[in-house]
Amino acid sequence: MFEKSPKSYTDLLGKTNRIVEGTTIKGDIISHADFRLDGGLTGNFNCKGKIVIGPAGSVFGDIVCKNADIEGKFEGKIQVAEVLNIKSKAIIHGEVICGKLSVEPGAEFSASCVMKPYSKSIPPHDGQPKPEEKNQ
Repeated sequence: MFEKSPKSYTDLLGKTNRIVEGTTIKGDIISHADFRLDGGLTGNFNCKGKIVIGPAGSVFGDIVCKNADIEGKFEGKIQVAEVLNIKSKAIIHGEVICGKLSVEPGAEFSASCVMKPYSKSIPPHDGQPKPEEKNQ
């Protein structure tokens, strides 16, 4: 099967994939663009952009993304590099790792949560002292 190389996230700005209410997917989704899910997903989701789980949407599995807005149901582990917004009707169960967290009053939030500052990349430590460490 011939596959084109994916466009960068900036090339896909303003483009959003949609799974509508009444659609159920069993399997993993990988997206380089933003994604709106109003149906159901049983599987893992990986996105370089933002995922929106609408009020009728549900995800049972793991999510890795840059930003997320959740209005529906989520059960699993979610890792959000920047901001996770949990709306008042959301139901969250599992594990959350995010840069920033916003939870509206009324949301059901039953999850362990770790908040870490966002960093694009941490250079690997090669065992060599840094220049400032050599003089000490």
